[in-house]
Amino acid sequence: MKKRELHVRIVAILLIGIGLGLCSYKVRQLGLPLRPGENTETWTVQAQVSLHSRGGPVQARLLIPKKPPGFVVLDEDFISGGFGLVVEEDGGDRRASWAKRRAAGEQYLYYRLALTLGESSAAPGPAPKATYPPKATYKEPYGSAVRAVLDGVREESADIASFTRELLLRLNSVEPDENVDLIRDSSRDASDWALKITEILRGARIPSRVAHGLSLGDSRNDARLEPLLAVFNGKKWIYFDPATGRRGMPDEFLLWHEGLTPLLSAEGVAHSEVRFAVTRSVREVVEVARKRAGHADSRLIQFSLLSLPINVQNVYRVLLMVPIGALLIVVLRNIIGLRTFGTFMPVLMGLAFRETQLLAGIAMFVMLVGVGLLFRFYLEELRLLLVPRLAAVLTIVVMLMVVVSIVSAQTGMQRGLSVALFPMVILAMVIERMSIVWEEHGPGEALIQGVGSLIVASLGYLAMTDELMSHLMFVFPELLLVVLGILLLLGRYTGYRLSELWRFRSAVEASRSNP
Repeated sequence: MKKRELHVRIVAILLIGIGLGLCSYKVRQLGLPLRPGENTETWTVQAQVSLHSRGGPVQARLLIPKKPPGFVVLDEDFISGGFGLVVEEDGGDRRASWAKRRAAGEQYLYYRLALTLGESSAAPGPAPKATYPPKATYKEPYGSAVRAVLDGVREESADIASFTRELLLRLNSVEPDENVDLIRDSSRDASDWALKITEILRGARIPSRVAHGLSLGDSRNDARLEPLLAVFNGKKWIYFDPATGRRGMPDEFLLWHEGLTPLLSAEGVAHSEVRFAVTRSVREVVEVARKRAGHADSRLIQFSLLSLPINVQNVYRVLLMVPIGALLIVVLRNIIGLRTFGTFMPVLMGLAFRETQLLAGIAMFVMLVGVGLLFRFYLEELRLLLVPRLAAVLTIVVMLMVVVSIVSAQTGMQRGLSVALFPMVILAMVIERMSIVWEEHGPGEALIQGVGSLIVASLGYLAMTDELMSHLMFVFPELLLVVLGILLLLGRYTGYRLSELWRFRSAVEASRSNP
């Protein structure tokens, strides 16, 4: 293998590898879709804080989610209504603090959170470590019932996780014994029941706490925080449903806050309340990936085409398809052996077909070139110089385009109005080139190259209007490196073209018959 050819192959492989590597990173890490029009589920959660003020200074503090496990935050908004706002973090808690010097009557504050499921939807994020509590003491006869239940659970468990699960199964049994009945009698609601279980676990010196969250599900206006039991096994926090003993975070469960800190605390008000509403919707995966990458401070997405203005994006959606058309021409000319007028003229014609549509575009192209060719032969008889002749052909082409557009408008043929999108200079050059080939090589060769140009332009149109291809090239412009690598490899191809194999088929058959 020659040194230069080896160099070309190494460069091509590097380009292809870099392009595919960047594309893979965008798909795996940023979540950009490989198919156009893909959608993903998102939720918008709203917490409405209502305050009844006495007319003086008001302060309100609302606990809000801090990197909720299993979700990616897309947007976070605060509607403060004239209140000052500060977002604070204190240990494991994150809170929004509102304040106002004077507020009278009903006041409403809003916190909105837009999110979608993340990569680690089944695994909660890291939580602060826990210290082992001192052994709890209970009043009698409640203490005797708790100790009896703990002793029975200890005999049928092996570690903290199995101990907790067995305890929950006993406490929630449909046929409880007298000890469980005594423990249940003093519970009021689900949150109180979860808190009571943490007190019982203190009797076994197991660190535990109550976590609160929202089951997102479908859209609703009456969402309520639901309790979860979290226990620490020495390495991580494990979550259980205090009502069923099921281990793990429930599906589509938004962890809001943990611990005994109240959800809402307010000063200077007679009454305060928090109401939750959940809206389930669908967004394009590309939009979700952009927001996810923005929150992750990804430089790659910041320097992508998605960050450009919409009008500029629309331009590049067309321009990025030109290399695909060029690659198609290379394959059709160097591998297949099709002959065309010029190198990139079919690509430009394919772009024009995007507006005229394929069949109408072919018909108008054939008509314009055919009529223009007749005028070109007439100009040849006048023995004009090259540049004036080309200018005259260009003028005739423009006149023909004007005539076609006027006739189309009068007859109601809307497709004919798109004829102005044809590159008139290219049409003039095609007419000039075809007439020269006609004179030098005969009408047969001219027609072959003309038909070849139409075939390549038609295939280029199909490739450049393919929705999947357009999506891939726009969202993953690094695939241009892959195209460039393939072009470099094709640039070193010196083998037979398929048309030549057909041309020399008689020699091949003769060699087979006479070995």
